[in-house]
Amino acid sequence: MSFGLYVIGYLIVIGGLTYGATLMHMPAHWIVVGAVVLAGLGIVTGVKNTRTKDSS
Repeated sequence: MSFGLYVIGYLIVIGGLTYGATLMHMPAHWIVVGAVVLAGLGIVTGVKNTRTKDSS
């Protein structure tokens, strides 16, 4: 469930930044690049913070 919350949170952030970039009339290809980078960062952060530690 925790990972789901990370995904939802990052999707809201990506949506807000994409909307803001659209309002600023940024080129579409840069908006897509930014969204892909943020999605990757969100996945890495979510997995890092929600995975269980390996037992030694």
